[in-house]
Amino acid sequence: MKDIVEYMRSKNLICKTLKEVKPKEIGSRKRITIYLGVDLKGYFCIVMVLSKKSRVIRKEVAELMELHKKIELYHHAKITKKYIYIQAPLCDHAKNMLKENIWTVWH
Repeated sequence: MKDIVEYMRSKNLICKTLKEVKPKEIGSRKRITIYLGVDLKGYFCIVMVLSKKSRVIRKEVAELMELHKKIELYHHAKITKKYIYIQAPLCDHAKNMLKENIWTVWH
């Protein structure tokens, strides 16, 4: 978690609170690390960290967006700031899909 906080600080994103949400809590079996926090302006933000060897494709991006919706329902809050940190090759179509849905992609 320290690495993510340092990376977020380098991108000028500071959260008052940041806690990890286990994918099992929301009924997912994906191998992803999810952090939910509140930034300095009081908005909820989500940071997803995806680390794998194979390429991230549009199908997986759609599943990640569904996880975002499940987290909103689970925490009863609207999450306005969405960030994803991908440590894998990223398909151009997947990247465009994330940008269209107002996700900030750190690659």
